[in-house]
Amino acid sequence: MFTLSEENYLKAIYHLELDTDGGVSTNAIAEKLATKASSVTDMVKKLSEKEVVLYKKYKGVTLTILGKTVAASVVRKHRLWEVFLVEKLNFSWHEVHEVAEQLEHIKSAKLINQLDRFLGFPTHDPHGDPIPDKDGNLKIVEKSLLSTLSKNESGICIGVDDSSSEFLQFLDKKGITLGKKITILDKEDFDDSLSILIGDKKLSISNKIASNLYIRAHTGQ
Repeated sequence: MFTLSEENYLKAIYHLELDTDGGVSTNAIAEKLATKASSVTDMVKKLSEKEVVLYKKYKGVTLTILGKTVAASVVRKHRLWEVFLVEKLNFSWHEVHEVAEQLEHIKSAKLINQLDRFLGFPTHDPHGDPIPDKDGNLKIVEKSLLSTLSKNESGICIGVDDSSSEFLQFLDKKGITLGKKITILDKEDFDDSLSILIGDKKLSISNKIASNLYIRAHTGQ
């Protein structure tokens, strides 16, 4: 059994490993969890003793097979609860993260497997992130940032990099949601801001916004 804090560390390392070649630095973990590097060092020692992480000086932290299994389970629970909150309790996608942070630490495997079945075995959460299966397997979806597209290219919005409540509420106001087709009408050389078409609606968005939207890209209509 692992404590809530230990699970949070494992989950943070899991996410960081997906975007890192090699080990994850203790500084990156500290930044991810908004804590001190010294606290990370202490926790890494505890997790090493439980054989869920490996730490090598100058090479960083990596999850063991057991560590990946535990972390993927926490991520799976978090994302399934987000689906439940949105689909069954009518939460908005910007409201679910903090609640799911609490629910992800429930230990009952039977409850989570039944929840998965009840929801129809969803593959993605409300933010477009893939949900690990009961064996911890995560299907990586090929995606690009909207900011990398050129004029006249288009794609389907499949996720967000920034899942903060503020950003999601901003997207709601602009009518930018998952599954919507986005076409680049124009791209400014000065600041890489974009003029886009969503359905029959034209919008101007900054490069910062475009750099936080994932799309499945394609060309043509």
